[in-house]
Amino acid sequence: MPSPVGLDWTDPVFNQPFVDKDEQRQGPVPHRYMSGGFRGTEARFSFYLPTPDQYDGRFFHNTYPMAVTSDIGPFPIEFEVATGDLGFTIASFAAYVQTNNGGLFRDPATDPAIPAWRVNAAAAKYFREVSQEVFGPHKVHGYLFGGSGGAYQTLGAAEATTGIWDGFVPFVSGCNHAIPSMFTARMHALRTIGRKGSFPALFDQLDAGGDGDLAAVLDAEELAAYREAAGMGFPPAGWYGHATMGSGYFANVSGMIPLLDPTYAEDFWSKPGYLGSDPDAAIRKDRFVFDTTVTAVEPGPPFALVLAAVPGRDFANAHVVLENGASLPIARCEGTTVTPVAHLDPGVLAAIRPGDKVRIDNSWALALETYHRHQVPEESEYLGWNQFRNAAGDPVYPQRPVQIGPIGTANSAGHVLHGHANGKMILLGCLLDIDCHPWQSDWYRQHARKALGKDRADDAIAVQYIERAHHENPQGPLARQHAVAYSGALQQALHDVAAWVENDEVPPQTHYRIEGAQVIVPGNANARGGSQPVITLHANGGVRAEVAVGEPVHFTASIEVPLTTGDVVAAEWDFDGSGDFAIEADFTPAHHVELSASYAWSRPGTHFVVLRAHSHREGDVETPYCRIANLARVRVVVA
Repeated sequence: MPSPVGLDWTDPVFNQPFVDKDEQRQGPVPHRYMSGGFRGTEARFSFYLPTPDQYDGRFFHNTYPMAVTSDIGPFPIEFEVATGDLGFTIASFAAYVQTNNGGLFRDPATDPAIPAWRVNAAAAKYFREVSQEVFGPHKVHGYLFGGSGGAYQTLGAAEATTGIWDGFVPFVSGCNHAIPSMFTARMHALRTIGRKGSFPALFDQLDAGGDGDLAAVLDAEELAAYREAAGMGFPPAGWYGHATMGSGYFANVSGMIPLLDPTYAEDFWSKPGYLGSDPDAAIRKDRFVFDTTVTAVEPGPPFALVLAAVPGRDFANAHVVLENGASLPIARCEGTTVTPVAHLDPGVLAAIRPGDKVRIDNSWALALETYHRHQVPEESEYLGWNQFRNAAGDPVYPQRPVQIGPIGTANSAGHVLHGHANGKMILLGCLLDIDCHPWQSDWYRQHARKALGKDRADDAIAVQYIERAHHENPQGPLARQHAVAYSGALQQALHDVAAWVENDEVPPQTHYRIEGAQVIVPGNANARGGSQPVITLHANGGVRAEVAVGEPVHFTASIEVPLTTGDVVAAEWDFDGSGDFAIEADFTPAHHVELSASYAWSRPGTHFVVLRAHSHREGDVETPYCRIANLARVRVVVA
C-alpha cells in the first residue's frame, strides 16, 4: 500500500495548469468563473468563486466517473448523483470545483488512479493556489463528495491523499465486491418472481397495512429468490417499482465479465453446482437464441444496430453475438434498434456492416443472474455473501477463478479500498437504495476500523442513513409516493463535515443494527439519531383502515426531529395517489409536531395515503437548501 500524497506532491502529468477563461457571471448567483486545464492533456477543471463577502475559506468538490465536462452538474447521466448546486454552494460561503477526470473514463490503457483521483487532486491543489491569489492569504478547507461511482472516487481519494482535501462525503456507496452482484441478485428475483406475475401480490404483502405473509403469495422457488436478494441487502420496500424495474447499471459492467471469466456461461449450463446445470431448473426453459441480420449501423454516440427482426420476448441483458464470435451485452433495446455495450476493442464495432449475420443469445444473461453465488469474498465482512457459506464458513457453491468486484472497484477508486482514510468523513447511505445496498455504508466504517483501529476510525468516520431515499432522487408519481429526495440530507452532510473539520463539531450519526444484510433503524427519532425527521402516521388509529364509501377516515401523525438537529418546517399530504402532495399542513415549526386530517372516498378501492415532511437544522422555513425529507404511508380499504 503506497503512502498517501500530500500538498507537497506534484503529479507527473498534471503539473502545468492554465486558465483560459476568467469572467464574472451573474447567474444563478453572482460569482467569478474560471476554467482551464493541464497542458498536454485533455484534463479540464472549472472553479466557481463567490464574491469576497460570501467566501469563508472553503470549497466543495463534486466527482463522478462518467463526467464528460468540468461544468457544474448535473452530469449527462441517468441518475442524480451529481448535485453541484451553485446556489447552495455560494449560500454555504464556499467555492465550487469540478473536473472532467481527465476525459479518460473507461480508457483501458490509462492508470485508473488518473480519473479516480489524480486529476481531481491536481485541480484541488491548484484551486488552493488560485484562492490565495484571489482572496489573499488565508486557511483553505476542501471537501470532496460523490455518489455511486463518485463514492468510490471519493473513498479512493481519501485513502490516496492527505491534506489536499480535509473532508469527504461519499454517498450511496458500494463495497469492494459490489459489482456486479448488487445487480445480479435483483435480476434473478425479477425473472423468478416475475415469471408467474407474483410481484403485485408480493408487494401488497410488504406495503403499509399488508400482512407480510410472503409464503401465502410465493411458491418455494419464488420465496427463495426473494430471500436471496434480501440476503444480499436489497431493501424489501424497494420492490414497489417492480413493474418497470430493470437490471440497473448491470449492462455498464457486464461486458467485462466474459472477457475476464470466459468459460463461466459454459460452466453454468453444464457443471454441477451451477443453477443452469440442473435439467429440471426452470431457468433452462427461458434460454433462447435468435438469428437475425444487421440492416443499419448507427455510429452514434451511442453506437447502435438496427436489426431485421428481434425476438418476440424480453431480451434485456442478452448479448449480440457477431460472426467473429465477439459477444456484446445489450444495454438498451427500442423496437428493432439495440444499443450494445462498447467493446474494449473499438475495431470490433467499427467492423460491423449492414447485412452481417448476428445472433441474440441470452445464455450469458441468464447465467449471470446467479453469478454472485460464485463470487463469495474470503472475508465475512462482506455481509451479503454470508448466506452462501456453510457452517465452517466455506462457500457452498463452486467459485470462479477471478473476483470481478475488486477489479471494478479499482477501476473506479484507483485501487481496491483498504480503509486507511485520511481526513473527516461522513458516509451517507439511503435505506431504499436498490443499486448500492445500504449495508455497504456501514461496511466501509467496519473496514476502516480494521485498518485504522476502532478509536481512530470512529474519531474520523460517521455514518448517516436516510430512510425512504433511493440511489437517485425520485422521478414520477409512483416513486414520489414511496421515496424522498436525498439532496437536502447531502447538503446538510457537507455542512456537517465542514463544521467537524473547521470547528470540531461532531456530526449527528444514525443509530442502527444490521440483521443479515438489512439495515434496521429505530422507529423513535431520538433513538435513531441522525438528522432526518421520523414520521408516525395512522389511519383511524392504525396502519390500515377499512371503511365504507363516503365514510371519513381520521388521520393522525407525529413528526419528530432528533434532538439538536432542527425543526419540522413543512409537511404535505397526498390523499389521491397522484404523488403531487397538493395539501400543505398548517403548523408552527417545532422539534415535534402533531398533525391531523380527515378524508373520505366516493368510490370503493384500496388507497394509500402519504404524508411527507421536511426538517431544517436552523428551522428556516424559507430556504430551499438542507431541507431533509421523509415520508410515511398508510392503507385505506374502501368497500
